[in-house]
Amino acid sequence: MTDTSTPLQAIHQLMAEGVPTGKADDAHARRLWWGALEVLQQRLLSADPSWEGVWIAAPLPALYAPELLQRYRGWVWAPEALTLLNDLQSSTLLPSDLISAPTGVAEAPLLSHRFQRMTLCAEDSQDPFLLVITSKLQIALALQGQEGERRLLMRSEPSLLTRILALVEQRLKEEDQAQAKSLHQALNDLGPLQSSGDFALQFWPDLAQRLASMAPTVTFQTAHESPEATPQAHASGDIDAELSLLEAIAHEVRTPLATIRTLIRSLLRRRDLPMKAMERLQQIDTECSEQIDRFGLIFQAAELQRQPEGPSPLARTDLGAMVRLLSPIWTQQLKRRGVGFAMTIADSMPLVLSDPGRLEPMLGGLVDRCSRSLPPGSKLLLTLQPAGARLKLQLISHTPEQIASQTVDPVQQERLGPVLSWNTNTGSLQLSQTATRRLLESLGGRVTQRRDRGLTVFFPIAEQC
Repeated sequence: MTDTSTPLQAIHQLMAEGVPTGKADDAHARRLWWGALEVLQQRLLSADPSWEGVWIAAPLPALYAPELLQRYRGWVWAPEALTLLNDLQSSTLLPSDLISAPTGVAEAPLLSHRFQRMTLCAEDSQDPFLLVITSKLQIALALQGQEGERRLLMRSEPSLLTRILALVEQRLKEEDQAQAKSLHQALNDLGPLQSSGDFALQFWPDLAQRLASMAPTVTFQTAHESPEATPQAHASGDIDAELSLLEAIAHEVRTPLATIRTLIRSLLRRRDLPMKAMERLQQIDTECSEQIDRFGLIFQAAELQRQPEGPSPLARTDLGAMVRLLSPIWTQQLKRRGVGFAMTIADSMPLVLSDPGRLEPMLGGLVDRCSRSLPPGSKLLLTLQPAGARLKLQLISHTPEQIASQTVDPVQQERLGPVLSWNTNTGSLQLSQTATRRLLESLGGRVTQRRDRGLTVFFPIAEQC
C-alpha cells in the first residue's frame, strides 16, 4: 500500500497482485460482478444454515437474500450521498427491512439482519468489493482496473484474506473503535481461516453458466462520475447523485427479482404441481422478467448520460421478423392489463441497420412505455412500413374515451431528471422522452414524438449485399 492509499484502495491493489491485466470494459465487468454475486449467494444459500459468518462490502450492499442478511453480520461502506435511501423507508421502491440503520444505533430483534453502515470517502476506491467469512467458506470478490482493462477478482487464499481483514480492521479503527472490536470478536468466534479451494475450483465454471443465462441488457455503472460525462453533469452534481440512487434502487429491486425468477423456474420444471399453480408461477416469472428488463433499460439510459456521444457499430437487422416474433409476448403482456394490441406490417420488409441484441429489449421497452399508463379497455396500435430510405415504426395508443370520441388526448408527463419521467395522472414511472430518444439513436433510430400521434421511430434501411 502506498502512503496515499486508503485501506479500501489497498484492498483492490492487494487482490490484484499476481493477476493478469483484464481486457473488459466497465459494462462487461459489471455483468461479471453481478453474475459472481449470484454464484456466491446461491452457494451460501445451499450451505448448512448453522454456518455463522460476517460480510464486508463497498460501495453498496452486495448480499440481498433475507436469509443471509439474518444469518450473517455485515459492515458496508457506502457513499454519503446515499443517505437519501433513509428517506425511502415508506416507499414501495425499497423494502424497509433492507435499509441499514445508522452506525451505532441499537436494533430491535426483528431488525437483527440489518448491517452496519460506514461512510465511503471521496478518496476511497469506488469499485465494488465483497468479503464473506464463514466458519466453512471464505471468499473475496472485487472489480478492478481502468476502462478497457477491467477484471473480476476472486481470491480465497487464507494468507491473502488475513491481510485484507487487517486492512478492514485498520479502516474501522479509524472510524469507529467499537465496530472494529465487534468485527475482531466476530472473526475470533469463527476460528482460523481455512482454504476454500473446492469452491474456488467450481466458481469459474458456475460463473460461466450463470452469465450464459443472464439477460444481455442489464448493465450497471459505478456510483461516481465518469471523466467523460456530459457537460451538464460537470455543471451540477445532481445527475451523479441521481445515478447513484438509481444504482442503489436497482440493487434492491432487480437482484431479488432475479433470485425469485430462478426459484420459480426450478418449480416450473416439476410435474406434480396443479395446473392452476403452474399458471400462477408462469405469471410471476413473466412479471419478474419484465421488471428486470425495465431496470436494464433505465441503466442503459443512465449510461448514455455518462458516455460521450459517438457512432455505434450497427449490423443488418430483420426488424420485421423481430416484431412478428415479439408480438405474441406483447399481446399477452398487454392482455394482463386489459389493453388490446393490434399490429400492421407491410410485406417484404427490407433489413435495417441497428444492434439486434439491444434492439429487442428496447422494442419491448417502447411497448411498455406507450402502454403502462393506459387504463383497461385501451388499445395499442403498432405499424411498420417503408418510408423512403427508412422503415417507419409507429406506436399509437387509444383510451376507451378516445376510441369513443375519435380523438387522441396528450399524456401528461413530468420529467424526473435526465432519465425518468412519470405520468401525473397514474403515477406510472418510465423512461423520459429524452432518454428514450437517446437510446434509440444509439440503435440507429430517429425518433419523432407528437402529443397527438404517439411515438414514431425511423430506422435506416441497410444496403443490399
